[in-house]
Amino acid sequence: MVNYLDHKDLVNEVISRERIQEIHDATLRCFDRVHRAESAAGRLENSVRVLVATKTRDIGEIMATIQAGTRLIGENRPQEVQIKAARLRQLCEENHLPVESHLIGQLQKNKINKVIPFVDAIESVDSVEQAQQIAQRWAAVNDTPCRLFLEVNESHEKSKSGCDPARAFDEACAIAEIPSVQLIGLMTIGTHVEEEQPIRRSFASLRELRDKLLQTGGEEVASCTELSMGMTHDFPLAIAEGATEIRVGSAIFGERLFV
Repeated sequence: MVNYLDHKDLVNEVISRERIQEIHDATLRCFDRVHRAESAAGRLENSVRVLVATKTRDIGEIMATIQAGTRLIGENRPQEVQIKAARLRQLCEENHLPVESHLIGQLQKNKINKVIPFVDAIESVDSVEQAQQIAQRWAAVNDTPCRLFLEVNESHEKSKSGCDPARAFDEACAIAEIPSVQLIGLMTIGTHVEEEQPIRRSFASLRELRDKLLQTGGEEVASCTELSMGMTHDFPLAIAEGATEIRVGSAIFGERLFV
């Protein structure tokens, strides 16, 4: 596999006017698709947040989508957070652009301290143990709790990360009780098939898990309202099944040249 870090300057800030326009137009088209999907599902406009996944994208490209209206970005790799986050934050502050940053990829124990200063939420927590590790480090430098999503492997695919759905309810309840973290939602990656029904079932299952948690009436899980599900190829189905956040990358930037 090609290591894109050896081939792309992720801190590059200067891109062509054509590329800026391309990203700007794609961002607006994506927002329009989301609004149409909300309408088709009988939902209010802007009830779904658009997270733009910025894996392999440089600062110039990311700022182009932010300037077009993106207010939520997500990084897959802690290494990229370290490389880009500080400068991106500076540019957004200088331009008065309020942008939230999430980690949407796997987080190893030895990388937790390196991403904590730069992320507003972590969507890829898959166990109580990992949440405890994050809480311990977060509490050392922050007064407010770390906002977490529990990632659930609703597709049951061995190649995908996430908590086993069979134990997701118990894991979510346990995470919600950990001091210094706040469970704000659930995340999943849809089943990667062509047929619509299996994809919708995986999204519906996550929604049902969220609803089950809220129906307990427990104060600890009352904040678990978000559903991060749906990507470029399947987000209309996710919106129809109740997504409050979708994650798109290629819809904004085009296909990645590197894995």
